[in-house]
Amino acid sequence: MKKVLFPFVLVLFWSCQNRPDSIEVYIEDDLRKKTTYAFEDLASNLKVHGLDLVFSESSKEAHLIVKISESEEKEANDGFSIERKDGKLMLTSESSRGVLYGVLDIGAQLKKGIDWHAIEEKSITAHYPFRAIKFNLPWFSYRSGENLALHYETCRDLKFWESFLDMMVENKFNTLTLWNLHPYMFMVQSEAFPKASPFSETEMEEWRTFWKSLFKMARARGIDPYIFNWNIFVSKEFGEEYNIAKYSKDSGFYGDGETNELIEQYTKEMVTKTINEYQDLAGIGITLGERMGGMTSEERRDWIDRTLIQGIKEADRKVKLFYRAPLSAGKSSEGTTSVSTERLTREAIENIGLENDVLLGFKFNWSHAHSSPKVSIVHGGILTDTYWKPAPKNYKGIWTMRNEDFFALRWAQPDFIQNFIQHNSQDYIGGCIIGSETYIPAKDYITKKEFRTWDYAFERQWLFYKVWGNLLYNNATPDAYFAEALAEKFNLEDASELISAWKMASKNANRFASFFRGTWDATLYTEGMTTVGGKFIDIEKMMAHPVLDSSYVNISDFVKENFNKDQITPLQLADDTEKESSKAQKIANRINNENLSQELQIELNDIDAWGHFGLYFADKIRGGVALQKYRIDGSKELQQDAVSHLENALQHWKDYTKAMEKYNVPVMPYQFDQEFSWRKHIVDAENDIRIAEK
Repeated sequence: MKKVLFPFVLVLFWSCQNRPDSIEVYIEDDLRKKTTYAFEDLASNLKVHGLDLVFSESSKEAHLIVKISESEEKEANDGFSIERKDGKLMLTSESSRGVLYGVLDIGAQLKKGIDWHAIEEKSITAHYPFRAIKFNLPWFSYRSGENLALHYETCRDLKFWESFLDMMVENKFNTLTLWNLHPYMFMVQSEAFPKASPFSETEMEEWRTFWKSLFKMARARGIDPYIFNWNIFVSKEFGEEYNIAKYSKDSGFYGDGETNELIEQYTKEMVTKTINEYQDLAGIGITLGERMGGMTSEERRDWIDRTLIQGIKEADRKVKLFYRAPLSAGKSSEGTTSVSTERLTREAIENIGLENDVLLGFKFNWSHAHSSPKVSIVHGGILTDTYWKPAPKNYKGIWTMRNEDFFALRWAQPDFIQNFIQHNSQDYIGGCIIGSETYIPAKDYITKKEFRTWDYAFERQWLFYKVWGNLLYNNATPDAYFAEALAEKFNLEDASELISAWKMASKNANRFASFFRGTWDATLYTEGMTTVGGKFIDIEKMMAHPVLDSSYVNISDFVKENFNKDQITPLQLADDTEKESSKAQKIANRINNENLSQELQIELNDIDAWGHFGLYFADKIRGGVALQKYRIDGSKELQQDAVSHLENALQHWKDYTKAMEKYNVPVMPYQFDQEFSWRKHIVDAENDIRIAEK
């Protein structure tokens, strides 16, 4: 499959006499300034063809004419059109971001060796207007642990952010959301409470330079930066000085919140100062979160109104507001939902008094979005249609697609994303945020050092971001696009089989998380087969645990014949999983050879590892079904079937462990097990056999 490259002479269809030495572009100055990043890329790719980029004052002499078209909608679309008229290329879009994407598309075609006169004409309409990445910062983070803290230096390095933002714009993500408990103290200092800051003037100036540089780089790439917080938090220094909210000193995100006039004054001032200080900051995200325990829904709403929202209103300029739906419906910090809280929240947003539409956020299938493409639960429980009926006028729903299920293994399942989009493209939905709470894609602490050929963790997951970003932008993006990306990256002649293998292998994550319902972060870690407390999901739990997606039936109900004919039975699931896992492994093994790049061999190993995971899952299901039946009718033959399947499962887990340790560290920090390893759970897989034997 490897593609052999030979020196070649590019034969142009222009005559030598008519071939220009430069490409002239006609574009208005303001639009040109907003899209400088794209034109620098275009100039670089033109150089490879021996052409210079020149900006023309007249459209008559131009080879490329760029312009903005008027939008009939409330919000301009980020799509673009490239067409040829009278021998000229015409690039049009409703937005400067769409122009940026269009120019980058032309540059990408040139990079592939396509000549200027052969640039492909196309017209793309952006599907979702809001396409974001959730990035939890390692300072004053929501959760704590080595898995988060080790990223501090990397995340303070602007070279990292330059690389990360390049990845984002390449994949059409248009919003970067940055999260920690209290981001404002890292951005500004309070005038009313000067002792609240943990930083000296020199340190604060370093932070200002960092944020302004980061936000400027984002804006240059058509990316809107947002900051998100949880509530109610202040700096440790503020808490100690005024003897309030002392839980802030140790990031205690869970429990009753403290409210008083000092905290409210401080919070409002910090929000306003941050907006005024950072002109490139596009939005503020707020959370009615776990540190608002002891407060009713009305009290939480009113506190937010008096502090963060009032702080936004008093700023010198307008920013967008991302309003996360309340995480609790009662006074506790537990995740709950209720119709009354939904009505209250809807009313609050409808009367919020902001010029820009509000973005209203929900967690898709709580913390485990890579499960079913259909929403079953949000944070706290089931979501009713209260927010959507009647149709909202000043807000759009945004799904937060959390990944707490795979960090070591790569994932690429475009079919799942397209199915998700198909089920979740109502007029009231404006887009998605993709990201994790317990994983930061900055420093790679998972891959063994000797095998790292990349600088940052997100680069090892490049295909994950490529499928998500491009499909959120253009939901008609074909598999051939991703196959072409694989072929180009790994110097392959054809990668259609490879993307097929990725799809079958990655489906195992979705199948398992659909069959075994997870709620908050720790309840399910798919690739680790663990649940709360880092405990292995043993055969007892597997048999009785409820499903997330009602298309499936769990083992207990299946054996009791408590299901309908339209549901997928555990044995059907096992057969499908085994079939596609084996097929994915065969493709990966057929492609793999020692002449391939090391990075491709590593990725093929991930496909193989997902295959072993799937085979383990399939035999564990079969063992659970046989064991449950044995417990009802007492047949020794069924008991032996259970033992046999679980013995097969044990071997698959050993094979899975071997694959996971081939290129990755054998022990790694995971949020709920700081010394996680697949090997230490071999004894748990063995214990399943003992359970069946008893």
